[in-house]
Amino acid sequence: MQTARILLSSKDYKKLESVCKEIKTTVEKFGAAVRGPIPLPTKKLRVTTRKAPSGDGTETYEKWEMRIHKRVLDIGVNERALRHIMRISVPEGVHIEIELKE
Repeated sequence: MQTARILLSSKDYKKLESVCKEIKTTVEKFGAAVRGPIPLPTKKLRVTTRKAPSGDGTETYEKWEMRIHKRVLDIGVNERALRHIMRISVPEGVHIEIELKE
């Protein structure tokens, strides 16, 4: 049986969870099998910079961090459900990849 794997990623986990919930309810409405959303490990991008650009004074640093959250949904292929998934409005900042698997 063919499945569609949907990989979602975003900096804002609230937007990510709302899109996952909307996809899941859409697919369940058409009777297709759904697995997920499965949370993947959060990627943490860290940048450390020195506060004083000239180098005078004490060594103080600022630490910046950006977290990227990821979720995976596996869906049994149902043509009508996939068409409705394509029409879902996705908020800015949420990235979606859809891959068909055997």
